[in-house]
Amino acid sequence: MTSYPDDELLAMMMDLESDLVERKRSGADRSSIRHNICAFANDLPRHGRPGVILVGIEDDGSCANLSIDDRLLTTLAQMRGDGNILPLPSITVQKRRLAGCDVVAIEVQPAQDPPVRHKGVVWVKVGPTTRRATPDEERDLSERRRAGDRPFDLRPVREATLDDLDLDYARSRLLPQAVAPEVLEQNRRPIEQQLQSLRLVVRDHPTWGALLALGRDPQAWLPGASIQFLRIDGVGVTDPIRDQKRLTGRLEDMLRRMEDLIEINVSVRTRIDEHSREIRNPDYPVVALKQLAHNAVMHRAYEGTNAPVQLYWYADRIEIRSPGGLYGRMNPDNFGGGDTDYRNPLVAELMHHLGFAQRFGLGIPLSREALSENSNPDPEFRFSPNLVEVIVRPAP
Repeated sequence: MTSYPDDELLAMMMDLESDLVERKRSGADRSSIRHNICAFANDLPRHGRPGVILVGIEDDGSCANLSIDDRLLTTLAQMRGDGNILPLPSITVQKRRLAGCDVVAIEVQPAQDPPVRHKGVVWVKVGPTTRRATPDEERDLSERRRAGDRPFDLRPVREATLDDLDLDYARSRLLPQAVAPEVLEQNRRPIEQQLQSLRLVVRDHPTWGALLALGRDPQAWLPGASIQFLRIDGVGVTDPIRDQKRLTGRLEDMLRRMEDLIEINVSVRTRIDEHSREIRNPDYPVVALKQLAHNAVMHRAYEGTNAPVQLYWYADRIEIRSPGGLYGRMNPDNFGGGDTDYRNPLVAELMHHLGFAQRFGLGIPLSREALSENSNPDPEFRFSPNLVEVIVRPAP
C-alpha cells in the first residue's frame, strides 16, 4: 500500500475544495473521524484513490500545532478494528511533517465491497461535505461489487434463492443489530434490498455467508459448516467418550450451543480463604475457551472442505481444530499479536453483529490474558497447510 508523497499530500492539504481530504484540528471528535473513514472507503465519486484525513490541521489549511505521540497514533489506528466500521476498512496511520507542521495522515483505501457503515449508517463524501448516504447512493454502492473477486463467503450461490433464507429471522434478529434503528425506521425498502446492502444477497441470490447465518438449512449447502464436540474420559482419542454432539443449524445457533457446552463442562474448584471468603477457581476460564472457539469458526475454511470445527475435551487438555491453514498475511510469527487477516470477512462481520466478536484481532490476546489470570499455561498453537490447532491445558 503506497502512501502519498509529501509534496502531493501538502497540495491536498491546501486544496480546500478537494473531496479527497478532510482536516481535523485534533483527534478528539472520534465519531467524525470514523464518519470520514467510512465515507472515503465508500468512494462515492469513484476516484479509485485513497482519501486522507489530516489530523492536526485547521479547516483553513493552517497548522493546529497538535502534539502527536504514540498514544494518539495507536488510538487512531485502533478505529479500524473496534467493530464500529464494517466491513473493515483498509487504512494506514502515519505521523508526517508537512511544511514544518506535524500531522497524522490517515489514508483510507476505497473498499472493494461497499457500502461501508459506521454503526449501521452509510456515510459518503460529496464535495467537501461528509453526510449520510441516500437510499439511491447506497444502492449505487451495492451495485459496484465485483463478484469474481470476492472471498468465498461473499460470493452469490446461483442455485439458491431468497426462499432458502429465513427472512423473519433476518428482520427480527440481524437487521436491528446491523443497521441503525433510525435508518431502519426511515428506510422502507424491501427486505431483498436491505440484505443486498449488507452484502448478503447479490441479484436475488444469497451469498454463502447469508446461507450460513440466515439459511433455513445451512448444512444442506455447506455440509462441513458444523462443530463436532467430544468429551473424552482419558487422554487419547480412543479412550471412552463421555459426551458427543454435532452442532448444526444457523451460525448463531451453533455458537450459542457451543458456548453452553463450554460452560457446562468447565469444572470449578471452591475453597475458603483465611478470611472465610469463598474462592472459585475454574480449571479453564470460560472467556478464553469461547474466544478461541469463536476464532476457529470465524477464520476456518468453508470452501473445498467438509470438515467441521472440532472441540475435543480430554482429561488433561482441550484441543480446538479449525479447517484451513493460516490465511493471507498471517504467519506463525505474527499470529495472535492483535494483527489479523480475514478469509471470511462477511462471517466476521455477522459474528460481530450477533455479539460474538466485540473487537477484531483481540480474540487470541484476550484468551491469553484470561488463561494467565487463571494460572493456566499459555495456549499452544500448531499450524499446517490445512489446519490450525490450539491446545489449552488446565490450571494446576
